Amino acid sequence: MRTLTIISHTEHYKTSQGTIVGLGSTITEINHLVEVFDEVIHVAMLHESVPPPSALPYTSKKIKFFALPALGGPKISDKLAIVWKAPSVIKTVNQAIKRTDYFQFRAPTGIGVFVIPYLIFFTSEKGWFKYAGNWKQKNAPIAYSFQRWLLRHQKRKVTINGKWKNQKSQCLTFENPCLTQEEISEGKRVINNKSIENTSLSFCFVGRLEAEKGIGLLIETLTSLSITEKAKLNTIHIVGDGKAKKNYQTLANKSDLNFIFHGFLSRNEVHNIYKISHAIILPSASEGFPKVIAEAMNYGCLPIVSNISSIEDYVKDEINGFLFFPITLSNLADKIKKTLNLSGFQYSKMIQAQNQELIKFTYKYYNKRIKEELLGD
Repeated sequence: MRTLTIISHTEHYKTSQGTIVGLGSTITEINHLVEVFDEVIHVAMLHESVPPPSALPYTSKKIKFFALPALGGPKISDKLAIVWKAPSVIKTVNQAIKRTDYFQFRAPTGIGVFVIPYLIFFTSEKGWFKYAGNWKQKNAPIAYSFQRWLLRHQKRKVTINGKWKNQKSQCLTFENPCLTQEEISEGKRVINNKSIENTSLSFCFVGRLEAEKGIGLLIETLTSLSITEKAKLNTIHIVGDGKAKKNYQTLANKSDLNFIFHGFLSRNEVHNIYKISHAIILPSASEGFPKVIAEAMNYGCLPIVSNISSIEDYVKDEINGFLFFPITLSNLADKIKKTLNLSGFQYSKMIQAQNQELIKFTYKYYNKRIKEELLGD
């Protein structure tokens, strides 16, 4: 019998039928962890709003959900609420970890400011930390910098994105899982049949519709293309949502291009977008290593991405994708133009390059590493 408590800020919701559902990418990862653990308790935040289409249910009775109040946000009142609710959060966390053999805390998150110190100094249970953000982010929010500092100076293992100079011994480079073996096989079939010969190209963007993720820069850059370059484009699929969605739609309407704003989509629907798109464009200013890059590459969707964090460990400029930095309109435009001018042979060669690396993003490979490197099997 081997059990695990996961503590995170993952958004959960209750459907009209009373089913608990949560952020699809995290829930899918946890659903696969029952291959390693006999019971998994997930301590995470329960929101009162309607769940988005991307939310998924747990698929095993081995997984239990312990609800935390929905905390966090940009306002001062949001920050104060985290402090006010800290005792009840610690109480729930403590109740969960006392029932299991191991814990995993997923950082960075607002509650990490006090939960990480609690786990370091006041718990004896075995466990590890998962830092999903940019491990070397400059000018990071104070709360994130504090959490990274704590994790660097404690003894439990920390899984991080990328390989870094002077990396602490307890810090293990771990890929975020996002693909099944069946999806790897399906991706190979899609890539073998994907071509840009005699066709206009379709691009996609997947993520939150906010300035930090670069959606505005993407629209402005595509709008700046010449008439000849725009003629080579078919559809730009925008997957995701945000408070400024209408503003971005208005901006896109001025582009003379075919933008489709899909909002939130289910996991399968997002994968279908990758299958019909020739490139994914992510001009983000803040990332660890986005799972969507690996997912898109699996289906022959060429990444055009900002060269930040650990992204360059997997995307090699002009070999299996395009990298740009600094994150400017001119730099992004240069990479988009290179993509539009690829020959059919060049495109096929790029989407087939280093596909063996995608095995590292499978749930099976991730579970194997957890057993060997974190549990000592």
